[in-house]
Amino acid sequence: MAGLLSITEPSDNTQTPTAFATASDIPMTPTTYSREDIAALFDLPLMDLLLRAQTVHREHFAANEVQISTLLSIKTGNCPEDCGYCSQSGHHRDKTKLQAEKRLAVDKVIAAAKRAKASGSSRFCMGAAWKHPSEKDMPYVVELIKEVKGLGLETCMTLGMLSPNQAEQLSEAGLDYYNHNLDTSRSYYEQVVSTRTYDERLDTLAHVRQSGINVCSGNIVGMGESRDDRIDWVHELLKMPKPPESIPVNLLVPIAGTPLGDKVIAEGELSVLEWIRTIAVTRICCPSSYVRLSAGRESLSDAEQALAFMAGANSFFYGDKLLTTGNASQSGDQRLMRTLGLTPMYAKPRAPKVLPVVDAISGHESQMVLAE
Repeated sequence: MAGLLSITEPSDNTQTPTAFATASDIPMTPTTYSREDIAALFDLPLMDLLLRAQTVHREHFAANEVQISTLLSIKTGNCPEDCGYCSQSGHHRDKTKLQAEKRLAVDKVIAAAKRAKASGSSRFCMGAAWKHPSEKDMPYVVELIKEVKGLGLETCMTLGMLSPNQAEQLSEAGLDYYNHNLDTSRSYYEQVVSTRTYDERLDTLAHVRQSGINVCSGNIVGMGESRDDRIDWVHELLKMPKPPESIPVNLLVPIAGTPLGDKVIAEGELSVLEWIRTIAVTRICCPSSYVRLSAGRESLSDAEQALAFMAGANSFFYGDKLLTTGNASQSGDQRLMRTLGLTPMYAKPRAPKVLPVVDAISGHESQMVLAE
């Protein structure tokens, strides 16, 4: 990451004082949170906001447990999307010089999953640089889901947009989580990507939800958006039929050669404290969701990461790499967990919707559909 992250509060996000003077004045029930309520949370003194977030966190999760994931790129580069932050976009490859790679062989993915489990991860996430998976890709990803689940790990995939039928195939294979980030607010979205619409993202999330797979959907802060955009993004989560079970709150890692990376390198990065405010507000508004520290964590000090956990983050990625960008070292994470007294959660994979059944006498093979 170019430059150092500032730990000062941003000067360009000064908000008009609201009617909420303290955390206790803001409604406690998440379903009652209006956009004005969310803005009021952002405006709270930081210590009040962190106290409120940690209180909500402890009402829904064990205080010092964290869910640990490992992320692997199973197909890298030449993505047809033009996401302005991403080095994998084929639109930016002349500048980023990212070397594209074909699909990883199944045995290599399984070997990586075994290493992840041995290192303490409970969830294995697989990402492919596609706009959407093709039909010829579906047997491949279904096999990966089944093989990784066979190791006793939770599974997560991010493959781009999905049709209802594709979501159903992934659900039948037993996929635990599907990641499809909203990235930002609806109003700022056109500054981020033009090759798919905001509503198309919401449609994919609806297909995932309807198939029975847990939804993983978050954002990337620090792309040049305003605090109003971060407020609108949280509000968008609350407008869903149910907030995502897993919410990554990423801080942009500005990559030279990408439009948004170049913009942030030139204009300056978002402060860590504003990122932590966003984590805290997300925790309060989505109390039962895993709130994940993702991209951007590798540049944080131990104290800054401790603040993020205090703000209600209870999930993070393990390993030295997130798709194509760096991540905090595994040894450093182990040391930090010992220092903070954090313990890892155990995997809780969901059962596949369809199980193979073999008649013991006739040998006839059939399928059993499990009840939801």
